[in-house]
Amino acid sequence: MCGIVGYLPLHKVNTHPTEILKKMTDIIDHRGPDGEGFFSNDHIGLGHRRLSIIDLVTGQQPMYSQEKSHVIVFNGEIYNYIELREELKTLGHIFSTESDTEVILKAYEQWDLGLHEKLNGMWAFALWDNKRKRLLLSRDRLGEKPIHYAVEKDTFLFASEIKSLLAYGLPKEPNWAVLEIFLALGYVPAPYSFYKNIYKLKPGCYITVENGRIREQEYWNLPDIDEGNMFSIREKVYDEFAFLLRDSIRIRMRSDVAFGAFLSGGLDSSTIVGLMSGMSNRPVETFTIGFDEKEYDERPLARSVARSFKTNHHEYSVTPGTCEESLMEIINHFDEPFGDSSAIAVGHISQHARERVKMVLTGDGGDEALSGYNSYQSEKFSGYYKKVPAFMRYLPSIVIKLTSMAVPSNKRFLLHRIKNVLDTSDLSFNDRLLTKSVWAHIDLIRELIGPQSSNALRIEELLEDFMRRCNYKDNFYRMMYFNLRFSLPEDMLVKVDRMSMAHSLETRIPFLDHRLIEFMVRVHKNIKMRFFERKSVLRHSVGQMLPAVVLKARKKGFVVPLRVWFRGETLSPYVKRVLVENSIDMNKRVLERLLQDNLAGRKDYGNFLWMLIILDGWLRK
Repeated sequence: MCGIVGYLPLHKVNTHPTEILKKMTDIIDHRGPDGEGFFSNDHIGLGHRRLSIIDLVTGQQPMYSQEKSHVIVFNGEIYNYIELREELKTLGHIFSTESDTEVILKAYEQWDLGLHEKLNGMWAFALWDNKRKRLLLSRDRLGEKPIHYAVEKDTFLFASEIKSLLAYGLPKEPNWAVLEIFLALGYVPAPYSFYKNIYKLKPGCYITVENGRIREQEYWNLPDIDEGNMFSIREKVYDEFAFLLRDSIRIRMRSDVAFGAFLSGGLDSSTIVGLMSGMSNRPVETFTIGFDEKEYDERPLARSVARSFKTNHHEYSVTPGTCEESLMEIINHFDEPFGDSSAIAVGHISQHARERVKMVLTGDGGDEALSGYNSYQSEKFSGYYKKVPAFMRYLPSIVIKLTSMAVPSNKRFLLHRIKNVLDTSDLSFNDRLLTKSVWAHIDLIRELIGPQSSNALRIEELLEDFMRRCNYKDNFYRMMYFNLRFSLPEDMLVKVDRMSMAHSLETRIPFLDHRLIEFMVRVHKNIKMRFFERKSVLRHSVGQMLPAVVLKARKKGFVVPLRVWFRGETLSPYVKRVLVENSIDMNKRVLERLLQDNLAGRKDYGNFLWMLIILDGWLRK
């Protein structure tokens, strides 16, 4: 796990001083505190910061081929590097290190751009082919590792983080066209960023730069499916899933340093810990973060898992008093506004875990791989609900609306969610997707940002354009496509990468092994979800080893209790002060209404208010 940077003049000889490379790498030393390295010639400059996990002695970068014709800087891990090395040896290749980096070099020599089909891992790498004078910039299939790029004064630039591009000298000019997108989703999806002229390479894609020409190519996407002939033999699905998950964990436990696991107490991370325990010859180090607010706290569940598998368990908590500190950390490490408040918790647990280990396995991606979000239940429900006569469909919604104000606020939010499912069942899939994806109603967002919204990219058009790439017909599978190809790489994986790397901690995600993903995409929805049971495949296969209390627990998700914190004495005045004095011209009347609705418990605007605070802090910085 590392950080990479580089520049390539497009139509002239490289005249950049090597000091620029060092500036670009120094600012991301948190991604690689164990060492640095540089390569520069008449054509290109490459920089690297190293976090040593595998081949601690001979794995330094940049790394060169034996003839010095190829050079690479690499961020990530190739988990099947041992198997690939053996295959390449049979083809005549000779290795001088034990590192996965050298395996990429040899794979390129053997298969050229076809090397992508061979790699199982997470990566962002830049490989310079000195014979062809070609740069290959590649990002892994699911988007676990980031890469940003720009063209400035006829020079192609790239880096793991935007801050390196700014250190090169790119202007800090906000891209106001994405303001509506950010306030709707809480993040800015690839290829866009919140800076003008800085872009993100999309997952499953590579860029080649050759003869002054920049070309982007997709090398991987979710497989086509035959919706009339999905995998539907229950026991065969359970067995294949269990095999793939076990093997994914096995190859992700390859490490030359101490490692552990994040344990939330949910099904996904608990399963990872259980399977790791069966493969390890010593207790697994497990790390859990919790909250004083009981409704949000999964520490009791995590304890039961830790006891069951006899792990060395470590617990920590997050309180409202840490909010301002977390705000600055998020602004510093994301480089652009990022509004998923669970980054607070990921940052805290990463900081604590790094005191004991250098790498962890996590349960991230389980909801995407297993179609486990509540939205899949509502997609399945809406298919049935549409068959109910229209006059009867409105009765439950009316009853909930009339009774919701008479129940406690914590129950009220649940009723609002149920009403939302009922109300959106008649909508088109794209309209329902929009409703589920945004943190506040789009009309409210446009009213809030006022005239600035007229020139903004429209969230509806963004989602519609993305979903046009999806060939799946059933809405359950279309939701699966959206989660795996959009929200996972643009939100969940960005959060995990930035917050773990902020503390020089490597995270590995077994549920995102591409073999497992490609298999699960082809599994019939009724096998994935028996009636309305979430994650049926996991529950009835490897999940059987979990404590009963975990299998029966209600899904909580990794949610920070902001709606509660922002109503409390510690943070309520702070939130109001920041938003009233915000750095962007927003409608103060709408802001006040948001604050009052959240304070009174009429709406849960906790995360949306956090997004506004993040935006304000980023603009001030």
